[in-house]
Parts: sequence; C-alpha cells; structure tokens
Amino acid sequence: MSLIQVGLADKTGDIDSALLHAAAAALNIQVTRDLTQFWTVQATVSALPSPTKIPAGVWPVFLVKSLPPGEGGFHLDKHNQPYAEVIASGKSDEWTIDASHEILEMLVDPFGNRLQNSTSIEIKGGKIVDGTGQFGYLVEACDPCEADKFAYAIQGVAVSDFLTPHFYDPLVTPGTRYSFTGAIKAPRQILPGGYISWVNHQTDEMQQILWVDPNSAPTLRTLGAAPSSSLRVRVDNEMRKHTGKATVRGPKQPSNTALLKRCKTKRANLESIAEARGKLY
Repeated sequence: MSLIQVGLADKTGDIDSALLHAAAAALNIQVTRDLTQFWTVQATVSALPSPTKIPAGVWPVFLVKSLPPGEGGFHLDKHNQPYAEVIASGKSDEWTIDASHEILEMLVDPFGNRLQNSTSIEIKGGKIVDGTGQFGYLVEACDPCEADKFAYAIQGVAVSDFLTPHFYDPLVTPGTRYSFTGAIKAPRQILPGGYISWVNHQTDEMQQILWVDPNSAPTLRTLGAAPSSSLRVRVDNEMRKHTGKATVRGPKQPSNTALLKRCKTKRANLESIAEARGKLY
C-alpha cells in the first residue's frame, strides 16, 4: 500500500504558525495511531510552508477565509486527485476539528464514492430507527458524530471523532466500538449535530437524515438522482447550500469551548516544556 501524504496549508494568512504546525503534528498522530486501528490507511500529515507550492503527490487541505456559495469542502482537481478546503480564522481554534474531519474522510474514501450496504434507517416518532430495507451508505467517516461536543484532544489540539467499520454492522455486539471515542453506541446511530447520506437502491436517489440542529427533530431530505460523479462533492455542495457550511457542526450549537480551552492550556504547557528541553542541548 502506497503512503498518502496530506499537506495542511494556510491561505488565510491569519493562522498562528505555531498552531498550524501543532495541528499538523496532532493530525499526523491521529491518522497514524488512531485511524489505522480501524481503517486500512497509510498516511502522514504535515504543514506546508506555502499554499502556492504543493509538492507532487501531496493531497492539500487548504485553510481558507470563505467558500463560494454552494461550494463544499471536498474537491477533485483537474487530475482527479482529492483536496479539501476548510474555513478557518485566527479568532477561533475550531478549524482544527474541521480539518481533522476533512482529512479523515479524504483518507477513508479518497474519491467520495465509497458505498457500504447496511440496514436502512427511517424516522419514526421523531427518532431514527432501523427500517426493513437496505441502503448504500456513503462512507463519510465523521458526519454522524461530527459535532464539536464529541471531539477529542491530541497534544492540545481538538480533533474530530470518527466512525469505525462496525458502524455498518447489522446488530449491536458487546464490546464493539462504533466510533473512535465510543460516543456512538450502536450501528447507524446519528448523534445530535450529525447527519448521514445514502443511495436508495430502489429509487436510485440520494437521501439524507439530518440532525444538524440538536434542538429539533431529525429530518429526511431527498437530493434527487444519484450522480455519476463524486457523491461526496454532491453531498458537500448540498450541505453548503442548506446550512452555509460544508462541514456542519449545527447552526445552533455552541462550540466546545471547554475542550478548546483545555487544548490551548495544554499547548502552552507543551511549549514551555519544549523551551526547557531546548536549554539542555
């Protein structure tokens, strides 16, 4: 299996360089230590010195100030290679969760077309329950558990929770992890602030269940005929039009300020340790 190289590049000019490099290091740990426990992926993440110089073979993830209307975060370039764009600002560290989200999904399904068949789901009495059919679920490793509330920290950087392949199991089995943090307790469970997309084989349509506003009941959306191009591009663009963000943490959700505060303190402590160690040489 070839090694995938992911490069984190700042196009905003507004991101603190120390945080950019800390985020790249934490994301590298996430994909080499955490993701590989469950998904067959070999990858590295590093910070790129310039967003205008992308080394051959690198899949870039650009930090940008904004995205055009209707444009999602995941893309394929003219050579059909994946890249992503993440809205970021120096005013908040939340972008590290979005960057983690985009990188994990890009690695698990590089071209945005991977489907996994599993039991269908539906909404009954305001709750998401298993149905009697089968759907082809788009393998989006973070969407069902993407809310800030379910993020975790690596070396003072907040990163996204993600699904394990057991998320598509037919039944609950004791001791099984359905997401890395364990926040998801059963196959096909959507956490508040998340969503899931699939191809309905009977109608050949793309559909979604959205719970991006945890204060409201989940809703079913039909996006129309399944495209022959990247399904994720379609989903990201639809989510961008529907919610204003390609990577959605819910329009009415507060950020996980407690986690972000702990992460900032942790980074400061690590910086102090690094400075002390530097005096030993």
